[in-house]
Amino acid sequence: MNPIPFPEFFERHPFILGEGAVIERLRRNSDLELDPYIVNSAFIYDESKRAALESIYRQYLDIGFQYDLPLLLSTPTWRASRERIEAAGYAGKDVNGDNFRFLDALRKSYGAYAQKVVVCGLLSCRGDAYNPAEALTAADAHEFHTWQAMMLAEAGVDFLLAATLPALSEATGLASALSATGKPYIVSFVVRPEGTLLSGTPLKDAIHAIDAAVRPKPLAYLVNCIHASLFRAALLHEVNSSSFVRERVAGLLANTAALNPEELDDSVALVAEAPETFGQSVAGLHGELGMKILGGCCGTDDRHIRYLATRLASG
Repeated sequence: MNPIPFPEFFERHPFILGEGAVIERLRRNSDLELDPYIVNSAFIYDESKRAALESIYRQYLDIGFQYDLPLLLSTPTWRASRERIEAAGYAGKDVNGDNFRFLDALRKSYGAYAQKVVVCGLLSCRGDAYNPAEALTAADAHEFHTWQAMMLAEAGVDFLLAATLPALSEATGLASALSATGKPYIVSFVVRPEGTLLSGTPLKDAIHAIDAAVRPKPLAYLVNCIHASLFRAALLHEVNSSSFVRERVAGLLANTAALNPEELDDSVALVAEAPETFGQSVAGLHGELGMKILGGCCGTDDRHIRYLATRLASG
């Protein structure tokens, strides 16, 4: 666990560099097979897969270290719910805790720089992150996600992150489950350029609803898995264009493809963007919209995060 409480860490730094893609990069490696239930969460139990996972995380750590930037890493637990862990045959293992301890050991290997690295416990929705029709109700989501939230919190993560959420109902229940752990937490949506969640709820309304329904409320909100241009359009759209939204939304973990979620989900080929273009456009969100947490999602690798770090470090 980072010695600095995450809310203080968050306030102290003008920006925080996010990691780039992990799951997608592993998927591109034909020698590595992702688990159909828990994706990459069991990689730490296989020597060669653990080495591949470590190599990707160390690339991001090396970039943060080189530029002396605060860095955010997320545990490889995006699909590590109790239901999926049992289906995958790992019910006897502390999959969530073991993945946190794996990342914690990696950051500690960087000596004093480890104090600039925070590790979040990563969760997501139960079903298809691109299909809001599969979203749980708030009550069902609270019940479903409480177990994983508690496992990550008890392991010692710095904060909890519920990411790639398409609908308000499950996001509300997830927020409730996260808040019950006593850990600080952040909620991250997938949004459309029209300024709505995939379910059609305006982002502004979703934030107001969760802030009103859950105590303690999220430390902040993020958007992930969309291109920087689509994020900018969403935040500046008339349904969201307010200081409230820009105050509560703290950043973006961006794709390299300017595609909507359905197009991206159906794409069989990687849609890449030049690392220099990615770095410039994502870093620009800090100055223009005050975004603080900036990193990568689908299509990114260490090259994209390096250019982003270069732009952030140079001001």
